[in-house]
Amino acid sequence: MAPPCRRDKERPSFARRLLRAREGSTAVEFAFVALPFFMLLFAILEIGLILVLDALVETAVTDTGRLVRTGQAQMQAVTEQEMMDKFCAQMSVFAGDCPSRAFMDVRVVNGFSNPLDASDPMFTGVFNSGLTEFQPGKPGDRIMVRVWYEHPIVTPFLAQALAKSGSGKVLLSTTMAFQNEPYQ
Repeated sequence: MAPPCRRDKERPSFARRLLRAREGSTAVEFAFVALPFFMLLFAILEIGLILVLDALVETAVTDTGRLVRTGQAQMQAVTEQEMMDKFCAQMSVFAGDCPSRAFMDVRVVNGFSNPLDASDPMFTGVFNSGLTEFQPGKPGDRIMVRVWYEHPIVTPFLAQALAKSGSGKVLLSTTMAFQNEPYQ
């Protein structure tokens, strides 16, 4: 038997060459890391957007609730739609979608210790938009102004974590309770 050629010794087998090859390893490693990285990045951005939206809703409720508290809404006979328009005008870049996503409830409450009754939109624990009211009250009445804002969630696993209704939307809510000032 002839001794192996020097050329055969220098040339590694196909399996060894495959194990030592490093071309394209960066692309493969990036492919493993990219999907979780971008999902996490989009989730962080979307949570940031939700927090900004929540702050806008709270500010808009405070500003429109002030109209009821000071008696301006009652003196000008503001309707529910006009009040919603004033609220949506405060929503900055989200004003375009606001009328279809926001629900406002302005009602007189007997006391702040137990303000919910059977006609309340959240009485059962699930939001019922058909039970919202607009009663700005008289001077000295205790008033509760609430707004619910539905925001669709785009990031898949975030929708499962935040959207309790199963609709893929998070329901932001803000409440403002006060006693009307003695206007007139």
